[in-house]
Amino acid sequence: NIFGFYPKFSIFIKKGGNCVHFDFFNPKSLSLSSYSIFWSEFRNNNTLSSLFAELFWVKCNMNSRKVLLTLLCLNVVSLAVVFAEPSTCPADLDSECADSGEWEGEFFPGIPKIKYEGPSSKNSLAYKWYNAEEEILGKKMKDWLRFSVAFWHTFRGTGADPFGVGTKVWPWEDGTNSVAMAKRRMRANFEFIKKLGVDYWCFHDRDIAPDGKTLEESNANLDEVVALAKDLQGKKIRPLWGTAQLFMHPRYMHGAATSSEVSVYAYAAAQVKKAMEVTHYLGGENYVFWGGREGYQTLLNTDMKENLTIWQDFLKRQLPIRKRLDSMVSLSGSVFSFCSVLVVILSSNYLSRSPFLGALLIEPKPQEPTKHQYDWDAATTAAFLHKYGLLGEFKLNIECNHATLAGHSCHHELETARINGLLGTIDANSGDPQIGWDTDQFLTDIGEATMVMLSVVRNGGIAPGGLNFDAKLRRESTDVEDLFIAHVSGMDTMARGLRNVAKLIGDGLWTSLLENGWEGDFETLEKKAMEWGEPKVASAKQELAEMISLSAL
Repeated sequence: NIFGFYPKFSIFIKKGGNCVHFDFFNPKSLSLSSYSIFWSEFRNNNTLSSLFAELFWVKCNMNSRKVLLTLLCLNVVSLAVVFAEPSTCPADLDSECADSGEWEGEFFPGIPKIKYEGPSSKNSLAYKWYNAEEEILGKKMKDWLRFSVAFWHTFRGTGADPFGVGTKVWPWEDGTNSVAMAKRRMRANFEFIKKLGVDYWCFHDRDIAPDGKTLEESNANLDEVVALAKDLQGKKIRPLWGTAQLFMHPRYMHGAATSSEVSVYAYAAAQVKKAMEVTHYLGGENYVFWGGREGYQTLLNTDMKENLTIWQDFLKRQLPIRKRLDSMVSLSGSVFSFCSVLVVILSSNYLSRSPFLGALLIEPKPQEPTKHQYDWDAATTAAFLHKYGLLGEFKLNIECNHATLAGHSCHHELETARINGLLGTIDANSGDPQIGWDTDQFLTDIGEATMVMLSVVRNGGIAPGGLNFDAKLRRESTDVEDLFIAHVSGMDTMARGLRNVAKLIGDGLWTSLLENGWEGDFETLEKKAMEWGEPKVASAKQELAEMISLSAL
């Protein structure tokens, strides 16, 4: 009786439509699969593990605690033997252990966990500037930077461009877009993340699981892959953000939220709802709305006002339930707390069905794939949010390459977002000034990285956002090792930018160039103007500012 004082402890978990009963005083009655389900849930479900601990210590007397703890430990030891780590083998399709879709092994057998070795290191698989635990300006580097791996570029990027097919076929790929292949990619993803030593990843729904013939089949595919991801990520790793891919399928050729077809609008809403649910289930801290085709190719057949009205309506439709739940969560009291635990334990599929309550983000981009997108840049998007009463509900995911396409620097876009209270998270990448499209390269310009981190520091940090590497290998880079080298280089560049900002702030010279002060109404200022006479205009000292900036690099 889970709420009694009996020397007995039972838990019921509904998993995959089946109710599994766990009786810890009768371990022989449990199958190995039942044990596997329980320990998977126990490791990855904070509510279950917290409830277990609270009931165990509060409801049992001292003798019962000792007996139960002994039995629990014995079960843990036995499980450690039964569920020992499988022997590793390379993840290529020719290996003996590549036959099963549930295969577990090592995808990157020749690459160790990446460690910090310092600026003098010549090791391409070591950090020279990123030292996760080192404190800078009062925070650990990992807390300033909050790095994230983009699943789509890292594990779905093929090297294709507008003039050629893909050049990359990773050893674990079998040429299909099946659920089994999706699960294999997910295992590779988490081995990669753990070897890099980062805590976050980002995804589009259709990148991690294949589209089905129906919405129901697509959702089932996503559920199956997400269940594996939940198990693999454990308690430390979680999504920085998730999103729905609403731009590749032909149904979205006229847009998703701004489609002229109501059936497409409904389908997009259903896809976003599901993507938000799985992001919540995986512990994601943000959700991004990227309107890849929310724009136009020509105004000759477009009612822009109507499009903008429909788009804001789409964004507002998920807000009422969030507000109701926010008000519920703000309640306090033992009765509510107790009932909320019961709801979590007893509600079918609670974790996968509950609404997303993290930060909502819009990602500005001026064009591509449409000629003009309605979230052109940070200022345009801020005006849109203000006009439609959405300030306070959404923040921005600023992508540096999108800033370039809009004719801005990344620093300009970050500062525009920051001073308007809209800086949510950052896609840390860059474009090539000689190429006119979204090239999504890893950001390796130390000067630009310094300006990016200056905005982050001025903002007091970026949490719950982070720095996501929405960046891909060049078409000509085809070795598995290149995936690691690119991320190490990008992480070191951003870390070096942070160190440079600390130098500039420490010197104090740059800050003094920014000091200004004006006060008084027009009448007061008029009197001052007459008193002072012709103004003596001081030099802007741009070259000095550039010299100070370069001295930090």
